[in-house]
Amino acid sequence: MPLDATIAKVTETIEARSEARRTTYLDRMRRAAEEGPRRGHLTCGNQAHAYAAMGVDQQALAEGRVPNLGIVSAYNDMLSAHQPFERFPEIIRSAARAAGGTAQVAGGVPAMCDGVTQGQVGMELSLFSRDVIALAAGVSLSHNTFDAAVYLGVCDKIVPGLIIAAATFGYIPGIFLPAGPMTSGLPNDEKSKVRQQFATGEIGRDKLMEAEMASYHGPGTCTFYGTANTNQMLMELMGLHLPGASFVNPNTPLRDALTEAGTTRALEITKLGNDYRPVCDILDAKAFVNGIVGLMATGGSTNLVLHLPAMARAAGIELTLEDFDAISSVVPQMAKVYPNGLADVNHFHAAGGLQYMIGELLDAGLLHEDVTTVAGDGLSLYTREPKLRDGAVSYEEAARVSQNDKILRPASDPFQKTGGLKKLIGNLGHGIMKVSAVDPSRHVIEAKARVFQDQAAVKNAFKAGEFTEDTVVVVRFQGPSANGMPELHSLTPTLAVLQDRGLKVALVTDGRMSGASGKVPAAIHVCPEAANGGPLAKLRDGDMVRVDATNGTLTCLAPDFDSRTPVSADLADNGHGVGRELFEAFRQNVGLASNGAAVVV
Repeated sequence: MPLDATIAKVTETIEARSEARRTTYLDRMRRAAEEGPRRGHLTCGNQAHAYAAMGVDQQALAEGRVPNLGIVSAYNDMLSAHQPFERFPEIIRSAARAAGGTAQVAGGVPAMCDGVTQGQVGMELSLFSRDVIALAAGVSLSHNTFDAAVYLGVCDKIVPGLIIAAATFGYIPGIFLPAGPMTSGLPNDEKSKVRQQFATGEIGRDKLMEAEMASYHGPGTCTFYGTANTNQMLMELMGLHLPGASFVNPNTPLRDALTEAGTTRALEITKLGNDYRPVCDILDAKAFVNGIVGLMATGGSTNLVLHLPAMARAAGIELTLEDFDAISSVVPQMAKVYPNGLADVNHFHAAGGLQYMIGELLDAGLLHEDVTTVAGDGLSLYTREPKLRDGAVSYEEAARVSQNDKILRPASDPFQKTGGLKKLIGNLGHGIMKVSAVDPSRHVIEAKARVFQDQAAVKNAFKAGEFTEDTVVVVRFQGPSANGMPELHSLTPTLAVLQDRGLKVALVTDGRMSGASGKVPAAIHVCPEAANGGPLAKLRDGDMVRVDATNGTLTCLAPDFDSRTPVSADLADNGHGVGRELFEAFRQNVGLASNGAAVVV
């Protein structure tokens, strides 16, 4: 099947827009690569410090004749998704020795859990942690002793931060080694029902805690299709995972074998061998387009609309909201995974998962096949499924028929004909809405605005019984410059209850909503943000606001709106407590949400 005309046009537009930035980037990467293996530029004293503690690997490192892998790890045992990484360094070191190489833990990067900080002050550091992760990974690799890197990270900001670093060190190869999702626990729809019952006072905190612990119950990624699992899909669609690596459960023989295989492959693709595959050659415009196609086809997290532009900028690629909107218009939504459906990622994987989906999208001409990946040339390699044969990974052709069409459907007969992401623009600014889980009857909401400065005020108004009519709930001064752009996911049960009572409600915010949110129409990432004098700062209680995902508009209908002076807010309390003091420079220098709300790129 020839490449879809819209996909081809968007790719050409991105390449043309990015030409100057990409040329400069690639020139820097080529010059760095020409300097040869990094260790060759260290003095004997430099190297002795680097190898002093390496035991049996010390001589091989000192001789410098074998490739050396740098392990950049986001391990901690507070995040269920990252706890399995505790075992990975020894697995990687052993696999590297067996393949004739060496491996060292280059450094660690922080990894915070948005599930822990939802609705808490710590969430105001969450988005900025992406830039900290990129910086920390950069420090880890700055020792200049590595011929390739393996990146251990899964969750929301961790993978984007590691990608920014991997692109910055794009002259060396890099492979992402995931940990996999936890086994299935309490079904997501039951968990959601319990949360709503708690929000209305029908049950106590003991029952809520019981449900939450039954849902998040063991090692691995949370099983709903939020940002963490969307990240894993992206790494596969963009060619930085081994095929089929994304959704294999932790601490299983196949997961360990994939970690060993990823280590071996990382050694094979260094400049010391005959199949040099630096990250800079993998992360091109086609790879980012493929990632966006995967985002739409799976109904992935809106947070990636922030992360992908930041990731791309690190690789010399410029993405815009128009690119997401155009790709969404032609890519069918093929999967229903919570919050878009009842299934979790384990069910999705069992139904055929990414291997089936990639095959379908390639056949439909919606993906670039002619790409460079860590596995080899061509995305069709990612239609193969890993199997464990005699203790090692063996690839076999995956099933070309969905094993459950309630979860995963062919591109020719999708759940929706479009990807469900809409750009919104109007006199309130520009933002996005994920409509893949929103009932079509709620794609257009026109109602009076209730304006709030934070999510706690919304919850208090709800508890006081103040929402009695159709309402557009506006939560402003939640952008990156104001307070780090925290997710407002804790509002989901409140807004869902109002919707279930028969009210038409929508959310408009310059903040974020989680990939776990979906059924309530939400215009998010609205910019320019209120703290910078954006249009949301002109809104007043009672203004008629129209949120229109059908026509892609976001409008205040008040006749005097454009002539109003934006209000300001006292944001002094956002600058201290729980580490916020340390991030003042970030709040002062962060870019627009439409460019990724980034500081370091």
